[in-house]
Amino acid sequence: MIDLTETFQRVKTASKSLALLSDQQRNDILMAVADAIVDLKERVLAANEKDLAKMDMKNPLYDRLQLTEKRLNDIAADMRNVASLPTPLGHITKAKTLPNGLRLCRTSVPFGVIGMIYEARPNVTFDVFSLCFKSGNACVLKGGSDADLSNQASVELIHEVLERYGVNTDVVTLLPATHEATGAMLNAVGYIDLCIPRGGRRLIDFVRDTARIPVIETGAGVVNTYFDEEANLEMGKAIVCNAKTRRVSVCNALDCLIIHENRLGDLQELVKPLLDYKVTLYADAPAYQMLTGHYPDILLQPATSDSFGTEFMDYKMAIKTVSSLEEAMEHIDQYGSGHSEAIITDNEAHARIFQQQVDAACVYWNAPTSFTDGAQFGLGAEIGISTQKLGPRGPMALEEITTYKWLIEGEGQIRP
Repeated sequence: MIDLTETFQRVKTASKSLALLSDQQRNDILMAVADAIVDLKERVLAANEKDLAKMDMKNPLYDRLQLTEKRLNDIAADMRNVASLPTPLGHITKAKTLPNGLRLCRTSVPFGVIGMIYEARPNVTFDVFSLCFKSGNACVLKGGSDADLSNQASVELIHEVLERYGVNTDVVTLLPATHEATGAMLNAVGYIDLCIPRGGRRLIDFVRDTARIPVIETGAGVVNTYFDEEANLEMGKAIVCNAKTRRVSVCNALDCLIIHENRLGDLQELVKPLLDYKVTLYADAPAYQMLTGHYPDILLQPATSDSFGTEFMDYKMAIKTVSSLEEAMEHIDQYGSGHSEAIITDNEAHARIFQQQVDAACVYWNAPTSFTDGAQFGLGAEIGISTQKLGPRGPMALEEITTYKWLIEGEGQIRP
């Protein structure tokens, strides 16, 4: 295993220096980095082009890997938004005085050092930096080899701004894009306080099963939307199309449309907008029969056991027919990943039951799952979507990457 102990020690030491910065200083630096992203975008785009040249354009990860001028402008805008948010540090969440006169308060503080493992998503480099820096955390970044040149260019840009402001650049450290570096990070006991994997199921399972440091699971999204017996067709067409096609490579994209059997007559119209995007449908027997002759044969396939529970990250979608709301929820319980689920219905009772009983971080009524995003939730950027229940759940932003400590003041009291 590669020995990165010295690197981790430098990050741990540098993390202490972040406590010396005021929130205004942190905000000024974030604004300066945002300006640099825009001013020096050609440098980042050139590195990204070299990464893209090594990947097949048909690879579902190609869209995640690609940076454009618009995407960099959006990244800079998100960073400015993070800078404008109130600090998550120093919040008194509980305070009281004991009968013996001791004064207790619980206040929010940084974790210290956050390790981030991610795949072909160079935007994550800037998102993680902005959220960690704003919340007083140092970060250790472990990107995938697919995006290594993009990540290196991004971190170099950040380091140049930090040097200009006299900040130790070790507070943002990019590890080599190797499996050995991943192993070293997962064993960095005493140096990394929290690890967040952001990627596919295989990556998340590996990190959870291997890590000796605390882990928060994020990212893997097998997303379902249930078109209820009492759903509005026009609303459903817009929601299903947006959830599936807005960006197919992201974790909130729709993977399976569940439809009530009494609405199969509307299925042809419901999926019609997907034709413009050449979405391949993997339909169960009732849905396949209904679509045969009305949806291009080349884009229509019979569903198999692998069609359900698959995160496609592509212009592909499964269709499952059910006879009741209860059966729809059973399907979600079996195949969902706890990320985002939705119901389309005009029946409020059905919607409330769905939202109460479906076990997911984000549960929608008459809205697409494409809204599962920290910026869309008004949280600034996000460090990931947590699908676990212990600790943060859903979009993880500033508050979710802080912890707390108790401060106790006395006048010499002793315990009997």
